[in-house]
Amino acid sequence: MVELKGGKTAPVFLDDLDNYDPRRSSAAGFNRLINLPRQYKNGAIPLIPRYKAQCQHKWAVKDSQCKLPLILGRPDPKIVSTVAAFCEHCRCHLDLSIDFRGGGTSPCPSEESPLHHFRHQPEISRPHYKPDNSSKADGSSDWQDLNWFQCSSIDCSAKLKIQIKPPRLRPEWVELLTDKDLIKSRAEEQIIKDPARFEGHAVPLPSDVLSNLRTYILNALRDGTRRTIQANNKKWLLCLGDPCSELLEYIGFVREVGENWLVPEPDVSQTPPISNPVNTRLEDVEKELLALLLKRPDDERRAIKVQYGLNAATRDLSKVLSTGDYKQNPSARTATSQDPEHPLGAKLDYHDDLIKFSYERQLVSDPENTPYYLEALQGIAEGRKSEELQTLVAIEASSGKISTSDIREAYKLLDLETESEFLDEDFIIGSFQSRAADAPRQDSELRRALQIVGQDRSSQKIQSMASKTVTNYEQALSWLGATPDMDDEFVVAMYKVKEEETPAEEATARQAVSLVAQHRNSAALKQWLDTGVLGEVDMDVGQAYNRLQIDDRSISDDFILSAFQLFHQEAPSQVDDLRSALRAIAKHRKSHTLLSFLDSGMATSEYPLGEWPVGLANIGNTCYLNSLLQFYFTMKPLRELVLEFDEYKMDLTVDNLVQKMVGSRKISRQEVQRAQSFVYGLQKLFQSMITSASFHVAPELELARLTLVTQPLEAALRRRSTTSGNRPSLGEINGRPVLGPMPPPIPEAVVDNAKSQAKLAKNPMNGDGNGGRIGADTSSEQTLLGNDPAEVPADQEMLDPGSEELQQQQQQILEDKENLPPSKMVSNRPATPDPNLQPLAESSPSRINEQHRAAETNHDLPHPHSPNKSEKAVIAPPPNRPPPFPPRPQTEEQKQAIVEEVQLGAQQDVTEVISNVLFQLECAIKATAFDPSGEQIDLIKQLFFGKQKSYTSNAQGVLRMKEQFFSNLIVDVASGPKDIYEALDGAFDEQEVEVEGSLRPQYTTITHLPPVLKVMVQRVQYDQKKASAFKSINHLGLKETIYMDRYMDSEDDDLIQRRKESWEWKRQLRQLETRKADLMQTEAMLKLKQLEMNMPDALTATKEYLDQLSEDDTFEVPAILRHGVENAAAEARDELSSIDARIKDLSSSISSQFVDLQNLPYRLQSVFIHVGSATFGHYWIYIRDFEKNMWRKYNDESVSAVTDVSQIFDQDPSDRPPTPYFLVYVKDELKDQLVNPVCRDVLPQQQPSPPPQQPQYDTSDAVMNDAGNDYPMTVTDAVEGGQGTTVAIGDWYKADNAGKQMEW
Repeated sequence: MVELKGGKTAPVFLDDLDNYDPRRSSAAGFNRLINLPRQYKNGAIPLIPRYKAQCQHKWAVKDSQCKLPLILGRPDPKIVSTVAAFCEHCRCHLDLSIDFRGGGTSPCPSEESPLHHFRHQPEISRPHYKPDNSSKADGSSDWQDLNWFQCSSIDCSAKLKIQIKPPRLRPEWVELLTDKDLIKSRAEEQIIKDPARFEGHAVPLPSDVLSNLRTYILNALRDGTRRTIQANNKKWLLCLGDPCSELLEYIGFVREVGENWLVPEPDVSQTPPISNPVNTRLEDVEKELLALLLKRPDDERRAIKVQYGLNAATRDLSKVLSTGDYKQNPSARTATSQDPEHPLGAKLDYHDDLIKFSYERQLVSDPENTPYYLEALQGIAEGRKSEELQTLVAIEASSGKISTSDIREAYKLLDLETESEFLDEDFIIGSFQSRAADAPRQDSELRRALQIVGQDRSSQKIQSMASKTVTNYEQALSWLGATPDMDDEFVVAMYKVKEEETPAEEATARQAVSLVAQHRNSAALKQWLDTGVLGEVDMDVGQAYNRLQIDDRSISDDFILSAFQLFHQEAPSQVDDLRSALRAIAKHRKSHTLLSFLDSGMATSEYPLGEWPVGLANIGNTCYLNSLLQFYFTMKPLRELVLEFDEYKMDLTVDNLVQKMVGSRKISRQEVQRAQSFVYGLQKLFQSMITSASFHVAPELELARLTLVTQPLEAALRRRSTTSGNRPSLGEINGRPVLGPMPPPIPEAVVDNAKSQAKLAKNPMNGDGNGGRIGADTSSEQTLLGNDPAEVPADQEMLDPGSEELQQQQQQILEDKENLPPSKMVSNRPATPDPNLQPLAESSPSRINEQHRAAETNHDLPHPHSPNKSEKAVIAPPPNRPPPFPPRPQTEEQKQAIVEEVQLGAQQDVTEVISNVLFQLECAIKATAFDPSGEQIDLIKQLFFGKQKSYTSNAQGVLRMKEQFFSNLIVDVASGPKDIYEALDGAFDEQEVEVEGSLRPQYTTITHLPPVLKVMVQRVQYDQKKASAFKSINHLGLKETIYMDRYMDSEDDDLIQRRKESWEWKRQLRQLETRKADLMQTEAMLKLKQLEMNMPDALTATKEYLDQLSEDDTFEVPAILRHGVENAAAEARDELSSIDARIKDLSSSISSQFVDLQNLPYRLQSVFIHVGSATFGHYWIYIRDFEKNMWRKYNDESVSAVTDVSQIFDQDPSDRPPTPYFLVYVKDELKDQLVNPVCRDVLPQQQPSPPPQQPQYDTSDAVMNDAGNDYPMTVTDAVEGGQGTTVAIGDWYKADNAGKQMEW
């Protein structure tokens, strides 16, 4: 049974008001005013829980606050009728009002609706809440209870408001007025001060105190004159005086300067119902004082000699609710408020007509619980022996309605447990079939029970089995065992299974297929029914959207294509089914984009051909590659470098090869040749993207291979394919088979000496085995494929240059060097993740694999520019093998091998792919300068690389500094949602690192910012408990402009102090959040996951439970325990409130700490998006066009304008939201020179021109001679010139001051 949402008739509300105590309803989990009784237990109505402390209200009217209808028992549609009352026992206040101004045509009571039937309105109600302005200082209430109800009759607009408030007089004030000891103490204090003046005056009784205070208030309400009570008034001093100041001031008394008191001053001109707060407060207090007087002993009340009394509110409440003299059952006994409340929202003394009315209203209000209300009707009909009600029950049963008793009996007959977790459709049907086989004579009875169970569970499959017939689409699918997302072929297959299992039901099976065909309007199924041959299957459009898991049919074609591509990558074997779904959607939407994609594999554009960027075809899980290529194309300096590559291309001279150092390691001839082939391929693609007369072009497979497959991975694949022996031989060279395209021969140049090259093979930086980095690392290709570089001992002895041993070592070093990965650079550390979520191992797709290793200031790597160049190169002997075979056309096997390499390369870390592109670009082009370590400086480094400096203190307090290149900033969102500044802070804030066996503080700054700033979002994490990787989908709040001033290296004392303050605030914030988490969930609550309760609430519930136990005479709970738990709850709640306030203050301080630093603005230019899991998914990219002031979405073949930027910046609430993986910011002042997304010069259709001349591998042996200092200088020559002269590398890049570039 689902939650009961029925209502109650008006007379029931009168009873509920007498028994409803908001202070107790919440603790019991049942709110008598708004809830109906819970489900029957074995057919008996459950009693509503009561407590000894729960008040049985006796409402007394507050006349001046009421406004009653003029006509007895009839509603007045022009006014809001109100009854104001308070309870004589607990002194709670009740405000009940009913409003008919909604425009109903026939308000209740009427002939059709003899009583109001009210339904609760939870969306505007506030049961037992604490007002925002409540405070003990002004005496306002600690809680209020507000509930709204609406009459369920369509012709009645009555809205009922019931508000209950606690007493005006707080318990401590009542104690001041009624406790004899307190009264005696303050009276005797006055008498002792002036015995002569108070001679003959007795200590007042509580009734005297109450009566005197009430008299002051009554006098004020009668004439409104503000009288003065003298400070020496004996009656005032003995009864009230200074100890009652707080109470008096709350009531409205005012203390004058001379210790005199002024009585309250109400507005006596106001006519009922009064609404002035002063008037209502005075009347409320006066009524409460009168109620307290009525409770005093008779001897006290007689001494006052005042006649007083309270008027009951029952008559006025009945009048406002139009209950009148409702029609009663003559044979029924009189109902009392102690009777169990009935599920029909009716009283037990109702006439049968009113019972029927209540039942019908419940069905209209809450049709989902019809079985429950029908059982309630059955219970009354049987109890009364009412023929009229029994007839109604029979009519309801004949119309197909079932009761909860019917449901219980049906489950019992089928031997099923209603609460069993194993109950699914197949289990229930299996149980039925088993019972039917054992008792065939009970078949009809069992089928009736099965029908009831199916109706109860809303299962078409079960009902179809029970009825042996299929009459609609849902029953047809259930009978066949199919679901709406299954296509027509599966429907036919299920028909054949049914036909084989039960041949006697062939007619029913064909009927089921016919119903499916009609519902889907499927020509394929209709043809099968006529001919037995299934026609071309068109998927139902609803089935198609379900297949692609699309709920919102208004989304754009781009998102539909993204969903299709995501599922295609996840399950390539289901491509036919996915294409059927996409075709059904395309036809239904009449989408030219989707239909063209289905026909050609590409989506055409609706934008002008010559004014819009082209898309890139997905040639096999290359969506990330396409996004990356689109980004690089929009970088104007990089695009010009590629298009004018011959001007930047490095000549393969011996001197150039000797000097070539990228990523802190030497680069071989073969690596340069491979890189130049890559740039030529990229040039061809860029030219096509500029001139193509199509809306999309396809990257060549070879370009994809060179982009995605790094040099070490390529070498490993070549070795693997060589050893597999399953590729055709292309001949022999020197007796060795050629199993694939022959690579160029390795030049047999001899290096300076064996020892220096052994060091280089071991460590490209400084030979310390760690590359000068924080923590050793190896490439993911090595981890996956075991491709470790050869290691040569650092202390190897110098061998004779002509010895055979030296020649073998030199040859081995060169061969292994080709397999060395581009060295990894130390990037910013990410923010500390959740303790349970550790970053993946180095082989994981999320691990950063930078192509450029950190360039340190001090290292011992020999370089041609260093002064020590005493040793000469050894000239290698001529080659002893023939030249390679001329190029041959690729066979199908060779093409397939390339495809396999691309597919494997597509699985590489996205950062590795980015780094591989930058690495190859640097390898391909000539240097413009070299830094002191010998590292090549070029256009790529100046565009994309910055420098950062880390500061670490050791145990002796010595500050160590280390400066290094970075190409990406790494941010982490594993611990929760963050904005971009919070994420970046994690890469630069002070953290603890292990230094010499102890944890020491370390922080990082930026010494040089690149024009193009890239930010990698670390999303793939490792769950140690589950031993599996997962993707964090926490939201990263992006900003269109960020300011990097706060992260720059600086000696400014103010900036340094701000950083330290921010770090301290964040430390405090982490401590507070940890403490708050402890208060919000205890260890016991974590075990009881269904108990959603924080510690203060848990302690409060414990206190209330102990109070209930203490009310039971058989169990005694020590008062100290109850008070201790109550105090602990209050302390925990206060602590939580204090923590929340402090967290808010700290968060505000942190977010505003650097807002005024805005000298280094960077604008968001690209956002790489991923949707999917840690192991699969789909990428696309958003790119900003600053000139057009717009964003575009590049999704493989499709390039579309972004009309709603919320898809980039706002959080997606779905289960698998698209998330940013990689961000690109560009320097604001250079954005127009750096970014140019649209570069089109469409050529007319013509025969394709031959590709640009590719460089031929030089098969001659290279001689590695020492080089001089004649490299071209285009930046400040800090090595030789020393004059600080600056030469611009481009209009977009100039030195900030003399010598700045060479500090790199």
